[in-house]
Amino acid sequence: MRIDHLAIWTYNLEGLRNFYMHYFDASSNEIYHNHSREFRSYFLSFGGDCRVEIMEMPRIPKSKDNPLKQFTGYIHFAIKVGSKDKVIEITEMLRKDGFKIIGEPRTTGDGFYESIFLDPDGNRVEIMA
Repeated sequence: MRIDHLAIWTYNLEGLRNFYMHYFDASSNEIYHNHSREFRSYFLSFGGDCRVEIMEMPRIPKSKDNPLKQFTGYIHFAIKVGSKDKVIEITEMLRKDGFKIIGEPRTTGDGFYESIFLDPDGNRVEIMA
């Protein structure tokens, strides 16, 4: 068994797609559009089996959770970038481009090297070596 994909609702489908393609070399399928439900989505691939589906539909309520706090349910997903230097490089590029870094690059207690930032929709994303 394996995880096939994670899904994220957004009100900025094209912007979120472009963000992950630009910073993390994600590839994307063609847009899926269900006209009767006003639903649109893309699947983003990062070179492995697990994908991220980003979805947009006008009647989905906005989250009231504070992305700076921990909460039950979805908390983050991680993108493995291959090295400590790459974690630092991408973190600095995101900071320079105005994205909020909420966890500076560090080695965690369980031995992972990571940083955490908020994507354009305020979703927590971990970058790991």
